Amino acid sequence: MPFSSQLNLWRLLSLLPAYAINGFTVALGVGCLQILVTLLAGRHVALLVLGGAVCASLADGPNTVTRTGYHVSAAALLSVCATLGVVLLKLHPLALGLGVALIAFVAMMSMAWGARTAAVAFAPILSMIFAMAMPASGEPLIVVAWNACGGLAYLVWALATSALCQPRYRSLALGEALQSAAQLFCARADVLGSMRSEVGDTSDGAPMRAWIGGEAKLADCLQSARNFLFTAADGPRSRRDTAILLRIIDLRDVLLASRLDLDLLGVDPTGQALRDKLAGALRQIGEQLYRAADALRNGSTPPSESEPSFQFDTLFADVAIAPTDSRARLFPPLLERLKQLAEDVGRIHRLLSGQAPSLQITRAQLQLFVAAEGWPLRALRVQLRRDSPVLRHAVRTGLALSSTYFLAMALPWASHPYWLILSVAVVLRGSLEQTLARRNARVLGTMLGCLVVVGLSYVPSPLLLSAVFLTAVGIAHAYVTRRYWLTATAATVLALLQSYMVNPGGGFAIAERVADTLLGVLLAWSFSYVLPSWERRNLPGALARLMNDLHDYASQVLQPPPGDAVALRLARRRAYDTLASLGDTLQRSSVEPKRVRLPAKQVASLLDHGERLMAHLSMVRLILSQLSATEDAAIASAVVAKELAEAHVALSACLDLQNSEPNTITDMDELDLLPAQAPEHNLMPWLSRRLLLTVHEAQLISLAAASVLLVRQSTRTGGRGS
Repeated sequence: MPFSSQLNLWRLLSLLPAYAINGFTVALGVGCLQILVTLLAGRHVALLVLGGAVCASLADGPNTVTRTGYHVSAAALLSVCATLGVVLLKLHPLALGLGVALIAFVAMMSMAWGARTAAVAFAPILSMIFAMAMPASGEPLIVVAWNACGGLAYLVWALATSALCQPRYRSLALGEALQSAAQLFCARADVLGSMRSEVGDTSDGAPMRAWIGGEAKLADCLQSARNFLFTAADGPRSRRDTAILLRIIDLRDVLLASRLDLDLLGVDPTGQALRDKLAGALRQIGEQLYRAADALRNGSTPPSESEPSFQFDTLFADVAIAPTDSRARLFPPLLERLKQLAEDVGRIHRLLSGQAPSLQITRAQLQLFVAAEGWPLRALRVQLRRDSPVLRHAVRTGLALSSTYFLAMALPWASHPYWLILSVAVVLRGSLEQTLARRNARVLGTMLGCLVVVGLSYVPSPLLLSAVFLTAVGIAHAYVTRRYWLTATAATVLALLQSYMVNPGGGFAIAERVADTLLGVLLAWSFSYVLPSWERRNLPGALARLMNDLHDYASQVLQPPPGDAVALRLARRRAYDTLASLGDTLQRSSVEPKRVRLPAKQVASLLDHGERLMAHLSMVRLILSQLSATEDAAIASAVVAKELAEAHVALSACLDLQNSEPNTITDMDELDLLPAQAPEHNLMPWLSRRLLLTVHEAQLISLAAASVLLVRQSTRTGGRGS
């Protein structure tokens, strides 16, 4: 290939999203390995090596080099062990059925290290399927050796391509975080525009769902960006990107606070006009974030004169409101929040234009915010208990795949029992909600994949089959978290072609594949009710973690300034993560049997109050930072420390689940009264009011938590066995 063509290809790849780049590198690596081994050792050996490489490649996602090494090596090791077990037991059908159960159990127990090992956990399952598809051999150790060679070779490729793609992965991770933040601003604007019929933070449904989904997406994007940027080597580019990411994190905090006090605007035409103005301002900020994301992804540098300009001082100038209207006193704090958001966006644009970053956190401190990696045995020991969701799912999967194997042997079309096992393995997930989500996508993907293979069966060209196989490898990787039906389609083609190329005499047997898929989906659905781990089982522990994390964050915020900035950020991240986890739990429980579902209304109320508490604490931080910059900060410090201490004591009592004394709910009529003086003249009354609102929100959280536990207890008999 001419050098200019190579350059154009690389430039084209640099414009692709991370998942597409990863899919391309995976397919390229598998393809190069197949060609090389075919030339050196022949087609049969190449297919054995290819099986090991494909299984190892399952764990190769857009990630840092260290994490790629951990994941791919673990997947390769488990795949080799699974292949060894199958080839040794293949001549003994009864023993092989028990071996299937053991392999499945061990594979699923790897989920003890969290969702990050999901791809690793599936690698030995796929390796087992490939080994079952191979004809019986008198040299099982040779088969295993070539499989190990494939896994090792792909590990080397994965480490090399991951290192090569790191700069692009980092830029794309940060760009996706910026884009998600922009989408969240626009979603918040839509929520404000939909508040037309009731007082409070309500909407017609769709805008609020988009806002909640946007919060979850931004949280994932921020953690992905942390993992890439905070582990990068120190340098001008990494410091700039780190400064931008920290600014995005603070933006989310202030944006969450934008929901506060809006119920005081009312629902009359004036109140709606004020909300429309706020919504328009948020959309302006979101558009500027979109521009920053585009510049970052494209590698362009916005000119210095393109820094966004926001004219928020006159935002409410054309809204007719009487000077005596108490809502006029809301204008200063609302404008202050908008100015804070606009200033942060302006700083992002200035950083992109070349302004030197100023970081208050060291590279060593940033490592504390990176998601945990490694395989500590303690995480596995914690799951070795009867009520562990991981252990129950591992046992359930072992029983399901072993039972499926014996059932397949008894069916009239028992020549390919591994396909029925694969159908069950890819659909059966750790929760009923996840299983149902996979069910329809898997059926659709399998049908489409079978149609593709039907077409290929009429053109049995080895070269064409190899090309399609490699394309399927890339597509399956690229879209696994984007469009699962497409991944299921590619995975079906991948599995069918791998089985056919290893054992052409077995044919494609498309009708058998379709029947096995439908039966496998039904079996996976049925086994979801075997040793179930209903979400209500872990609800008390989830509530305890939530209250503890909210208390830890509040304790950091309510310290007299200056506090520990790193400890505060860590506590804030934990609180956000715990809220998101409880929200995911509620979503998963929504499809469970009614008798064991979580009390949705009560849990949703708890989540709402938890987010409001986080927003109030964000406002307290903002006011404290403004207060520390005033001339009379030293005079007010004693008063501030006293009020913070009193608020901390009251809030701690509210967030203690063991506190048997009932909390007295503060009168909202008192809290609705706004200070007479504007914040720029006297911040202390605004701080006092915000602290009272924070304690009030903690009181409501305490009531909501007690209500959740009470409803759960009252329905416990009906959910026995959960």
